[in-house]
Amino acid sequence: MIRILDKQTADKIAAGEVIERPVSIIKELVENSLDAGASSLVIEIRKGGKAYIRVSDNGMGIADEEAETAFLRHATSKISSASDLEALNTLGFRGEALASVCAVSRTEMISKRREDKLGTRLVLHGGEVITHQPTGCPDGTTMIVSDLFYNTPARQKFLKSDAAESGLIIELVSELALAYQDVAFRLISNDKVIFATSGRGDRLDVISRVFPSVDTRNLTAVNFRAGGMSLTGYVSTPALSRTSRSGQIFFVNGRIVSSKVLERGLSAAYKERLFAGRYPLAFLFLAVDAKELDVNIHPNKRAVRFDDEAAVEAFVTAAVKEALGAKEAVVRAADIFRQPPGREASLLKETEQIDFTYSRAPLASASEEIETPPPDAASLTAPEASLPGTPAKAKIELTPPPLKPFDFAALTVTGVIFNTYITAVDEDCFYLFDQHAAHERIFYEKLVGAYDREEKLSQPILLPIIIDVPPALAENEASWLLHLEAMGFVIDNFGPASYRITEIPTFMTLGEAEDFARDFIDNIDSRDDLRNTIVIDKLIMKSCKSAVKAHDRLSDEELIALIRELSSCVNPFSCPHGRPTFIRLTEHEIGRLVKRA
Repeated sequence: MIRILDKQTADKIAAGEVIERPVSIIKELVENSLDAGASSLVIEIRKGGKAYIRVSDNGMGIADEEAETAFLRHATSKISSASDLEALNTLGFRGEALASVCAVSRTEMISKRREDKLGTRLVLHGGEVITHQPTGCPDGTTMIVSDLFYNTPARQKFLKSDAAESGLIIELVSELALAYQDVAFRLISNDKVIFATSGRGDRLDVISRVFPSVDTRNLTAVNFRAGGMSLTGYVSTPALSRTSRSGQIFFVNGRIVSSKVLERGLSAAYKERLFAGRYPLAFLFLAVDAKELDVNIHPNKRAVRFDDEAAVEAFVTAAVKEALGAKEAVVRAADIFRQPPGREASLLKETEQIDFTYSRAPLASASEEIETPPPDAASLTAPEASLPGTPAKAKIELTPPPLKPFDFAALTVTGVIFNTYITAVDEDCFYLFDQHAAHERIFYEKLVGAYDREEKLSQPILLPIIIDVPPALAENEASWLLHLEAMGFVIDNFGPASYRITEIPTFMTLGEAEDFARDFIDNIDSRDDLRNTIVIDKLIMKSCKSAVKAHDRLSDEELIALIRELSSCVNPFSCPHGRPTFIRLTEHEIGRLVKRA
């Protein structure tokens, strides 16, 4: 028999889709406060939010006659028609948050508008209004939620420990404080202040307060605009990395998101700058036209879909590459000394007893022949006056200093130590170039360029390799078949979803070719670089063997020529393995080494 559920049961079911745990409530309430124009927020929890949640703000408040309406399902001030979904500028919009919260808890709201003499106190238990009365209170809104899931005990069993639930809330509020650096956040757990931000608009200061373990000296600013998009924030220099992506936080139009598109764009920018298995830290804020974005694809609104994912991915890569090309992003010697054991060779022990001999061969004298490589997407750097669809709160920020690309022409080569490290200076820094790593980078880019220009030759095999592909790929052969053929594979159809490889690239063994083809097809949806990783690995080995070695003696002219050739590389900052080609020391850091500073 088909029945229509009663309102109480329907509300509980609907609440279960939105309110999974205490952090879900915090997210909904804080986003409402931000949408209400709050400049100050206090978030307090007890027992991981299971016993008590309070969110107080100084936003616009709610009129008394609208107080009960705000707790009805699909009641919202954010949109009025379906057409508004095409250009959302708010964090919340469905009108389900308050209805879902009060359906599974005991909820109290105290709210007052600036123009009203008295505020409103509204108490609801399980969605039913218990008290509605005037009250004296400051401007803004305070939401108190207690006894979460008291009327749905089955849901309580799935909650984690107090510490685990608190951790989720701390992570969320930390991200929100980072996104809204002009809003003062205070987070309290069990009467202890976890962190507090000033709301002065200094994002780097927020990072230092909210993430005290992050060394902000190893963060470099990102400030890039092009084609109606903007990317700001901070990324770590190659000297600071982690073993997972846990240090990567992304926002789109002020909204916290999880995005493979942004992850791929970030990873591409660090390619060959970090060792395998290491990931950069990132606090990145993307602003795009709201019409080019779909946020209504998941109840928690953390997932987003871009109209043109490839364009967004390329934009992020270009923006981060520009930031990593700045002088401030060059690896500092002091940062290498702090690396975990076994990561980088410590130069300090070697430089403590250096006898510096200067040949004073001026690289700058050949500046006519040396050009600093432009950013990979220089054609995309036209500034945008404003970005439509960006929430006002997300755009208010202290302007970071302009990025200055590293200027090789400003260097003067001063000599070499141990026939291994080339020394150079500019106006305010001293540099050590690893001659092997630098030459390896030069050879590698030459070999890759030559490989890209050459015709890929094939070799027949005695017994064909039979591979099966998913039906979706069989229907869309162009998404993968052309790439393999361009590498030298000869493939023809061998059934509804089977293919036969009859020839393989000349540079592969039979086993390498089969493994590569299968791995390529299995990972085609990851949108990683489609280049032949086997070939690239071989080119890296070849460039390593061909490059000058440590202790090889070079003339002054060869030293200058090596730095000049390095300056023309696409990525002059690291060798193909990810080691830095050179490091820098400031005058102050050198002074500290000799106890002068």
